[in-house]
Amino acid sequence: MNEKDLKVMIEDILTEMTGAKTEKTPENPKSETPNNAVSVVEDGMIPDITEVVIKEQFMVENPHDKAGYMKMKQFTPARLGLGRAGTRYKTQSVLRFRADHAAAQDAVFSYVDEALVEEMQFVSTETLCRDKDEYVTRPDLGRVFSEEMAQKITSHTTKGAKIQVVVGDGLSSAAIGANIREILPSIKQGLKMFNLEFNEVIFVKHCRVPAMDQIGELTDAGVVCLLIGERPGLVTAESMSAYIAYRPTVGMPEARRTVISNIHKGGTPPVEAGAFVAELIKEMLDKQKSGIDLKES
Repeated sequence: MNEKDLKVMIEDILTEMTGAKTEKTPENPKSETPNNAVSVVEDGMIPDITEVVIKEQFMVENPHDKAGYMKMKQFTPARLGLGRAGTRYKTQSVLRFRADHAAAQDAVFSYVDEALVEEMQFVSTETLCRDKDEYVTRPDLGRVFSEEMAQKITSHTTKGAKIQVVVGDGLSSAAIGANIREILPSIKQGLKMFNLEFNEVIFVKHCRVPAMDQIGELTDAGVVCLLIGERPGLVTAESMSAYIAYRPTVGMPEARRTVISNIHKGGTPPVEAGAFVAELIKEMLDKQKSGIDLKES
């Protein structure tokens, strides 16, 4: 396939996706454009494929029960009813899959904006990981701090506070950017109803969940609450979790943690999650337990 045929094929695909005609590429563009000319992007744009609501998308031809299918789709973000082009997915489905996959990769390998950390006045720290590659391949290094960072944590926090809140980038920096401005005020407001509060918030770069355990020992806090980005999927790259534990210690079993997951605009909204986090913290302080022990009490 030569360059001309390839351009024609791409134009046909875009026409099929958008339902609008695109201008055909001149047969001999070189003869109309000087060698030193600057390329000009034509007016108009291709619609953002990620803005399509999957729950409302239906591309099956001649369905037996479209109404029933659409009703079923409202209960799940799964890619149902996308249709086929022969034995293959349709072009729009493939492009959306690739776009969502790219967003997931970006969430893992990008960083939380330093301007956000400064705006929220977090105490900025990092684990022993040197970069994202090491963070992904060496989870053990994402659980511990250097002596310098440990000293920074102890000197910038209140020793023996009832509550220590921690924010970690985790496996999705996008989750922190999307949710942290809403969930923190919600937690504060909820705790205020119980005459509780927290002050300094620690931000941890290259953070794994057990990093909260060393922070618990360093600060001697009654309850440590870690807000961290979840491993992204193809539904969303902005999902965050809250891991909460009563007096966490290094090496403790995972059963001592209480977890609220799926915090994002399409799951549990951050404001709602923050109110629930506040109630859990109050209950942990009252009963002096967390995780399975709290559930069984």
